[in-house]
Amino acid sequence: MIEVDAAQKFQSIDGFGYCLTGGSAQLLRAMSAPARAKLLQELFGTAGSAIGVSYLRLSIGASDLDAQVFSYDDLPAGETDPTLAKFSLAPDEKDLIPVLKEILAISPNIKLMGSPWSPPTWMKTNGNSKGGSLKPEFYDAYARYFVKYIQGMKTHGIRLDAVTVQNEPLHPGNNPSLLMEAADQAVFIGKALGPAFKAAKLDTKIICYDHNADRPDYPITVLDDATARPYVDGSAFHLYRGEIGALEQVHAKYPNKNLYFTEEWVGPPATCPRTWPGTPSSSPLGPRATGAAPCWSGTWPPTRSRTRTRPAAAPSAWGPSRWPPATP
Repeated sequence: MIEVDAAQKFQSIDGFGYCLTGGSAQLLRAMSAPARAKLLQELFGTAGSAIGVSYLRLSIGASDLDAQVFSYDDLPAGETDPTLAKFSLAPDEKDLIPVLKEILAISPNIKLMGSPWSPPTWMKTNGNSKGGSLKPEFYDAYARYFVKYIQGMKTHGIRLDAVTVQNEPLHPGNNPSLLMEAADQAVFIGKALGPAFKAAKLDTKIICYDHNADRPDYPITVLDDATARPYVDGSAFHLYRGEIGALEQVHAKYPNKNLYFTEEWVGPPATCPRTWPGTPSSSPLGPRATGAAPCWSGTWPPTRSRTRTRPAAAPSAWGPSRWPPATP
């Protein structure tokens, strides 16, 4: 049972949903057209028993749940492309973009968030898709990479409501991944990404951090930077480490910046059959849930269970959220 106290208000909700990974899109495209249409209608429709998913998180380039690692500007070792002349969304045009178009036909107002796992390897200090950091000399190029991604998706009729700067910036162990310290992210946003969005007249939100609740100092460091702060809509969090109440520290210092919960793994017990090689998942759109809606005050202690149940008195167990509502 969920008890709702209408007199106590904590946050507005942007939407509820999951992450549409490249692997999930590949599996969906492998279904017959009628079966896929039925499934997507159940997920994104609002009539009858459809659940009305209203928000999806996408990976900008490959995530660690794609069949192979890629960026939108891959080059042979030793080559660079600072003008992004070879930028192409072709890797997403096979499965992900067609699936998104089918979803948008059902739910045209669904909100989408993009998150990169890694820049192109030629922009990185180690020249590798795993780990390494973004070279400062490519800050401007990488900012334009975001712009070209957003603009390119728009040509397909796909609008990005928001992007996070880096998925799990303090975890360079995935493939792909990138290490991006808070001070570096602040410089990248303030000197490159924010100005690039402004020059291109993009209204896509920029969200910092996008990692665990045990490091509220990270988004605070970014927001403390006077150059970066005007460009940042808010901070995103995962909940593999730390306590949800830590988000209150960010809210207390920056009450007009939004808080988003963007990821926590959703999967069956390890003894269950796997639905994708190496990836236990109970979600048809992939195991990375695009966020729970935690109460920023920490009055909701969420379960750490990997089931799809909702804790009692939780405002929601699934869906990206932000607090407070956007201010003029």
